[in-house]
Amino acid sequence: MHIAATLPASDLERAKAWYAKVLKLEPVETGEDKSLWYQLDGTRLLLYETRFAGTNQATAAAIGVDDVEATVAELKSRGAVFEDYDFDEDFHTVDGILTSPSGRKMAWFKDSEGNILGLATD
Repeated sequence: MHIAATLPASDLERAKAWYAKVLKLEPVETGEDKSLWYQLDGTRLLLYETRFAGTNQATAAAIGVDDVEATVAELKSRGAVFEDYDFDEDFHTVDGILTSPSGRKMAWFKDSEGNILGLATD
């Protein structure tokens, strides 16, 4: 058994360019429908074209990283714009990074298609 993240794109070429520039990812496979497959460690990510891209208002995919602050700084330097959230005293970001009461760090940003991607310490 395996699992794959599936993300919609309204413009696959724009999404492909964004994923290459910001996340430094290149497709490992192209589907018959021109969908794009990426490989991140043991997880596959599918980008497919649809008019519904960017309509999900929740985290569509999460990426585990060792250091959220360093990853945020690196992705910002490549053009990523991080979201700020302020839902309550335990769930608010500072400079795009949330630190949970347990100390876990998280951050969220949107891809070129409006999908919300998250970063979190492993």
